[in-house]
Amino acid sequence: MISIKNMSMPELASYVCSKLEEKDIEVVLSGGSCVEIYSRGDYTSYDIDLINRYNDTFFKIKSVMESLGFKEEGKYFVYEGTPFYIEFPSGPLGVGDAPVTTIEQLTTKYGTLKLLTPTDCIKDRLAAYYHWDDPQSLTQAVWVAQKNDVNFEELKKWSKNEASLNKYDNFIKSVNIS
Repeated sequence: MISIKNMSMPELASYVCSKLEEKDIEVVLSGGSCVEIYSRGDYTSYDIDLINRYNDTFFKIKSVMESLGFKEEGKYFVYEGTPFYIEFPSGPLGVGDAPVTTIEQLTTKYGTLKLLTPTDCIKDRLAAYYHWDDPQSLTQAVWVAQKNDVNFEELKKWSKNEASLNKYDNFIKSVNIS
């Protein structure tokens, strides 16, 4: 018997992702939970954002979530006894003005989680920093960059397309990888 209450965030996200995939619904983890995985716990999030990649009808998602024992509360799905809440922002999957083309996978004993690459996770955080001056998002992007192999050339090109090269320079100075 699977005990959802005892699952970690990556386990729960992989479980839900796999159960949705069984019904041909593809979701991809983004946001703070992605940062938590790539920062190796420097950041903690209880909000599991699973992007509805191909904009399947919400009714299909709701049906699967309810069959797993989740209840809809506002824009979230919650499961009694777990601190995590799951949201399904609609697609298309993108960061800033750029589409996401590469998806990572993380396998747990409960299933396979699809998630942004570390580079796209950084773009997701930098978009909030670039467009809303969110310093916490800059910090999160730095943590991910310091603990993962990322494509800095791609990040710079993307930042230029986002008209934010000056803020990209702040990011690079903050990363300070020797």
